[in-house]
Amino acid sequence: MSYRIGTFPAIAMAALFSFASCASAADQMPLEHWRSYSGVSWDKPENVQMPAVFSGSVNAPLAGIHFDAKGRAFVSTPRLISASAPATLNILDTDPQSGPARLTAFPSLERNAVDSAPDQNLRNVLGFYVDRKNGWVWALDMGFIAGETESPSGSQKLVVLDLDSGRTVKRIPLDGVADRKASFLNDVVVDENHRIAYISDSGSRSAPENRVGLIVVDFATGTARRVLNSHPALQIEPGVNVISHGAEVWPGKPLLIGINGIALSPDAETLYWTVTTGTHAYAVPTAVLKQHDSTDAQIAAQIQNLGTVGGNTDGLVTDAKGYLYITDVTHNGIVRYDPKTRKMLLIAANEAIKWPDTPAIRPDGDLIFTSSSLNDHFAGMVKPGHERYDLWRLRQDTNPPMNTR
Repeated sequence: MSYRIGTFPAIAMAALFSFASCASAADQMPLEHWRSYSGVSWDKPENVQMPAVFSGSVNAPLAGIHFDAKGRAFVSTPRLISASAPATLNILDTDPQSGPARLTAFPSLERNAVDSAPDQNLRNVLGFYVDRKNGWVWALDMGFIAGETESPSGSQKLVVLDLDSGRTVKRIPLDGVADRKASFLNDVVVDENHRIAYISDSGSRSAPENRVGLIVVDFATGTARRVLNSHPALQIEPGVNVISHGAEVWPGKPLLIGINGIALSPDAETLYWTVTTGTHAYAVPTAVLKQHDSTDAQIAAQIQNLGTVGGNTDGLVTDAKGYLYITDVTHNGIVRYDPKTRKMLLIAANEAIKWPDTPAIRPDGDLIFTSSSLNDHFAGMVKPGHERYDLWRLRQDTNPPMNTR
């Protein structure tokens, strides 16, 4: 499919072409189509029988993925299209390579219920973080579910759960720093040593004037504060459309997502983020974010524009060496940023990838990311029975040093 030059904004065209000129086929690394699931299932058949596919699988795409120290995969099935999914946070059995994705509600089906205790149960999880040091999972609950125009009181929250027992370690309310009608609590990353979480609010429910922001949560005190409210570095970039597989996403009703994926450097001293309806990556020292009396002006003065990623983006992750990996939904692959050389390069891509979402690092160092055609699902363009939820892998041993041209 070709680009529609006449309607593609000039700023996006310039960014994409300048980026493409610095990446060649020689830079591309092989990607492995690691798992491919036809729908999802919470069924638990006896013996080795094939589980029954959940009837609403097309409305329960796999979005986020993270791995604990044992290699267990946790995935989110956000209730953004429909509220019918039995659970929104799950453990995925990665042994089967095909068939439906075999899910187990975490911590239980009862605590994923949408019809009771909105301030207690998990209602709509998109972003979450597996904390290997403390043995926790930090689940970011957006609060609202499909069909709701406002999040119920107390439903916007960060819930910290014990990975082994599933017990609630702490529940931190976010209503005071998030708008129940406008906020879109998208992603979360955690400084495991200091137990401080950083949350991206894309503000998408208030588009086109997205009420974007960054939320800093202190586990010790159970408090949260909002910073960089509506700052341009978190906001959608004027003149940029979201492009996937050569075509504008949702033409006539453009996708408007501000700050989305966020990640921390291995020493937790730098916070990274990208804007989906944009083309740039940004960074800020976390020291200024952790100062309780720092102003937005003081924080903004330390924001670094890392340059163009080359296309529209979704999720981020860093590895132990400090490389930043960014999913590029425009080029169907992975971009890597080297903070030492400040080089940005598309290192892996495949036309079979449809909307690369969350990247995660397994305990063995391999990078895994989800690809579930999320843009098509949210537009109602995927027919029931035709959904495919894929996991792709970039092996650690095929991941070379950054090209420093």
